[in-house]
Amino acid sequence: MMSQYFKKLFIAVFLMANLFTLAQAQIPADYKGKPFYDDTLGFKGPQTIPGRLELAYYDFGGEGIAYHDSTSTNDGAILNHQCFDYGCHFRPGIPYHIAFFRENEGVDISYTKDWADFKVPNVVAPMVNQLYIGWESNGEWTNYTVDVKVPGRYKIITVYANYDNKSELWLNNKFATKLFLPKYTGYYHQWDQATVGEIVFPKAGLQLITLKYNKGPNLAYFDFVKID
Repeated sequence: MMSQYFKKLFIAVFLMANLFTLAQAQIPADYKGKPFYDDTLGFKGPQTIPGRLELAYYDFGGEGIAYHDSTSTNDGAILNHQCFDYGCHFRPGIPYHIAFFRENEGVDISYTKDWADFKVPNVVAPMVNQLYIGWESNGEWTNYTVDVKVPGRYKIITVYANYDNKSELWLNNKFATKLFLPKYTGYYHQWDQATVGEIVFPKAGLQLITLKYNKGPNLAYFDFVKID
């Protein structure tokens, strides 16, 4: 009789532990953001892991839900609308949709240009017209609904320009890992690539990743590459 009691107790504790782990691996119930999609680009969210997380593809939902930015304007789009003695800031022939990507939102976004990002040799060059977030300020963040296809441990690889800004990734509103950009590239438009951290996804399914960042680099994307 006693052994049967302990057996049932063990099963109950085991189930509770697994339910707790599952709860840790789910989007918080009160989260109001929605996965980004873009018919013009032919993109339907959520973004998947393993794979690439495009940082300009943060969730829909607006300030305080999908992102927090210190200004209400997209400073990259504002700059790309400007023209100077040497010409307009945007690349000739680039689609309007890329040149002024999400221009009515607060996150500051631009894209790589011939005369800025490819004027000097890069250690690792980004793609032409690669979208990136920049003009960062302390305490800003962006949210991403992702679909984790395979749970486990992943290394995180990014293409970035400038210097480390003590970024962090949070998973379902809980701290997950610190990110470290190992080298000062020398300039906001001089790019390099590095493995910047690791993260563990305990369960498959929809998850909420929050990128918390401070003043510093231009960041294009994160590649999540499974380790184990």
